[in-house]
Amino acid sequence: MARGIGFWKGRGWLWKLLLWLFVLLVPAPILLLLVFRVLPIPGTPEMLVSLIQGKGANYHWTEDISPRLERAVIAAEDQNFCTHHGFDWVNINKAMEDHKRHPSKPMRGASTISQQAARTIFLVPMRSWIRKGLEAYLTVLLENLWPKKRILLAYLNLVDWGDGIFGAEAAANAYFGTDAGSLDNAQAARLAAILPNPHKWKAANPGRYVRHRTGILQGRSAMVTRDGLNSCVK
Repeated sequence: MARGIGFWKGRGWLWKLLLWLFVLLVPAPILLLLVFRVLPIPGTPEMLVSLIQGKGANYHWTEDISPRLERAVIAAEDQNFCTHHGFDWVNINKAMEDHKRHPSKPMRGASTISQQAARTIFLVPMRSWIRKGLEAYLTVLLENLWPKKRILLAYLNLVDWGDGIFGAEAAANAYFGTDAGSLDNAQAARLAAILPNPHKWKAANPGRYVRHRTGILQGRSAMVTRDGLNSCVK
């Protein structure tokens, strides 16, 4: 017993490290999520990285976002948003099966809006298994502490829309000279169309692929309304 006590006494730094990890992983994110359930989020780690890289961070939080953009983004990114609890296991399994059949191709993304919101709020843009684990943990917290409408609102306000443009308000202004609440169907679908690669594809003066995808998403947005896929955010 004495040897065991002596072992831990000589490792006070380990106790401090474990304490800091506990604070960072449990009370800190829970407290932040409870605060930002009602208050605007002032910024994200990704915005800070963009500022450091000299790209700027054009960002304006707004509660007034067109339902057309909500429908277009659900159609483009996560059609099961209102029915899953953070993870779309059907799409995840499909992505894994596709990768097994075509291992030379990159695995198709299957992240939900909830997962993307969680990593945008808390994590820096980098790929690692540690980050994926943290993302999963934070997604569970997010889904349990926020209603779906707040998750979608945060995602639309914070997501990277390319060239240092973050969120729907900044994107609507930069690409179309309007505000997020006034986007028409075509503008909303075009913003949703470029989300998978906003630094390559352009919402203003789009190429053939973005124009084609915009048309598809306009049709899918109508399906979202018809099938009630946005029932949780109305």
